[in-house]
Amino acid sequence: MTDALRAIAIYLPQFHPIQENDEWWGKGFTEWTNVAKAKPRFPGHYQPQLPADLGFYDLRLPEIRQQQADMARQYGIHGFCYYHYWFNSRRILERPFEEVLASGSPDFPFCLCWANENWTKRWDGRETDVLLKQEYSEQDDLDHIRYLAKVFADPRYIRVDGKPVFIIYRTELFPDIQRTTDTWREEAHRLGIGELYLVRVERFARSINPIQLGFDAAMEFQPDLATYPNRVLGGRKRYLLDKLGLQSSPYQRDEIYLYEDYINKAMDKAKVDYKRFPCVTPAWDNSARRKENALIIHDSTPALYERWLKHTIDTFVPYSKEENLIFINAWNEWAEGNHLEPCRKWDRQYLEATARALASKA
Repeated sequence: MTDALRAIAIYLPQFHPIQENDEWWGKGFTEWTNVAKAKPRFPGHYQPQLPADLGFYDLRLPEIRQQQADMARQYGIHGFCYYHYWFNSRRILERPFEEVLASGSPDFPFCLCWANENWTKRWDGRETDVLLKQEYSEQDDLDHIRYLAKVFADPRYIRVDGKPVFIIYRTELFPDIQRTTDTWREEAHRLGIGELYLVRVERFARSINPIQLGFDAAMEFQPDLATYPNRVLGGRKRYLLDKLGLQSSPYQRDEIYLYEDYINKAMDKAKVDYKRFPCVTPAWDNSARRKENALIIHDSTPALYERWLKHTIDTFVPYSKEENLIFINAWNEWAEGNHLEPCRKWDRQYLEATARALASKA
């Protein structure tokens, strides 16, 4: 693994049953439920995407979590960024991470990204049907950072110059994000945590210097279709319909792009004059979750992904010795079709591509 960069893979903890999902979706529901029932929507569409080496795993098993960490380390991944769900002190899908925290195993670096959206039925595309509402207050800010204190104290926690890295997915949803970051920083000092390294995901609210919001840096999120010139917001341009002969088919309900075209545009994305860590994705296809209006970036290959990742590594200049993070979305987002974990079609080829790209900078 390169000493110059730290590659962080985003990690979804949805692969185990919980009471809430039993109530909302039916007994035994996990992310695998959607993955297994996916079907191809046009000729050449890669669905279903099914796991290979690790199988349809259950994240309650420590053996699985250890195998994931061992595999990630083998192919050059520095650590995992676990999605963290917090609703006014109520957490959800927390068991795998809490067991990692309590057991000290696997001995593999990690950080957290607070996925601070309403919990909705977006697993099947019904995003307006709210199941858990996200609400904000100064007291909740205090309660949250007090919970996080024990997480940040873990020696495995990813840091920049000793400061724990904490990522916020949607800063624009806060009524006053500056108040929240000020509260967190003040309370972190009082609790003995010290300085924080706060990162905002740049997906919805863009081109904002994170310093203005009380953050240390931004993080790019891929896919980022706002920079893709063929996308027409509100118009849903169907890029591949002519090529696939699907002009009069139900596939017009989906947005379809070519992965090679997409990465070419992504590699030309404009630079910014503030700190923003880059991100790549090996693929994207959320049709397993959505019966219609899916986003499908079609025809990804390990070679194309490797080209994009290597370009990103070659062009990214770390802001300091430890401000050297590159994000990969994702380790195991199986129902969104973006995973480094081995699948039955490609086996470990995306992992091997990752290792080669990272080694090229070593």
